[in-house]
Amino acid sequence: MAHPALLRAAAAELRRRARRTPLPLPALSSLLSSPPQRPASSFPDPSADAHRRRLIALRRFPHPAAASELLYTKILLPSNLTPASPLSTSSSSSEPADKAPPAPLTWVDKWLPEAARPYAMLARLDKPIGTWLLAWPCMWSITIAAMPGELPDLKMLALFGCGAVLLRGAGCTVNDLLDRDIDNKVERTKSRPFASGVLTPSQGVCFLGFQLLLGLGILLQLNNYSRILGASSLLLVFSYPLMKRFTFWPQAYLGLTFNWGALLGWAAIKESLDPTVVLPLYTAGICWTLDKEDDLRVGVKSTALRFGDLTKYWISGFGAACIGSLALSGYNADLGWPYYPFLTAAAAQLAWQISTVELSNRADCNRKFVSNKWFGALVFSGILCGRLVS
Repeated sequence: MAHPALLRAAAAELRRRARRTPLPLPALSSLLSSPPQRPASSFPDPSADAHRRRLIALRRFPHPAAASELLYTKILLPSNLTPASPLSTSSSSSEPADKAPPAPLTWVDKWLPEAARPYAMLARLDKPIGTWLLAWPCMWSITIAAMPGELPDLKMLALFGCGAVLLRGAGCTVNDLLDRDIDNKVERTKSRPFASGVLTPSQGVCFLGFQLLLGLGILLQLNNYSRILGASSLLLVFSYPLMKRFTFWPQAYLGLTFNWGALLGWAAIKESLDPTVVLPLYTAGICWTLDKEDDLRVGVKSTALRFGDLTKYWISGFGAACIGSLALSGYNADLGWPYYPFLTAAAAQLAWQISTVELSNRADCNRKFVSNKWFGALVFSGILCGRLVS
């Protein structure tokens, strides 16, 4: 049984607290009441002993000016200490141990004014890989159309580089305008300007008009044949976002759009098209255009969903078709021998992508996707060197 001195100390503590914050009379009397009398026994009464321990063990007493305390055995403990965790002195243990790291800041976040950032994000200026994939077929075509032994037209390379930035931005704007209701349901796209509510559709339409106006300024510097051919690509740009609702091959349609520069670059130099050169080049670009999205969650279609478990086999087939088409285009254009070692290196880079990618790992898929800029650079270097020695 508890020592009488402990009982007296507990009762004194209760009276002291009662003077600070008076307790209701029934509650105070129940706490200070003595245990009911029971017949004497040669063995200690466990219920009486438990009743006395209730004065000492784990009884909370609120205090208005300070944190509550627990009267536990002979020690007054803070209320955030319990017998189950006697050494817990901080509430931080209830917080999640592993928080997701914040997204890294891009040059858009660091250098652009706050008012311009949503428009830069809308045009995907923070993700230049799309611009590279759009620009490389243009650079290939302009360089392969150069005169033997001469450098490509640097002015045309610069114009098509700027045009790639503008056309890619316009395409992304159209895509986000049409897909804003879908983007709300996909984790990867929830932060896009329209899906997050940072920009309104009317602001997006105005921004689209601004981009198209600048693109028109570039197009007017080309010959008439190229102007007509370039303007016709807008039909592909505006209709691509709708393809995800009607076909499992939207990435193939994206390939038709992204690689239009393979036709336009040659036309800007030659004012005509040579099907034996540009059609294999255009086909190679289409086969090169690959993507993998999580469209299954929102009920839209994608090529990756059509491929299913056979994705790597399909990608390997498209990779082989891409390299074969590039080889045929270079052969028909009479490129010199340096083109083929560079093309072999590009084929090795593509084979590395396909063999090592983890299709279930979005981060790894993105790394392999971004590495395609080096594939484009290898092909461009081969065409340049092959044209200089031809």
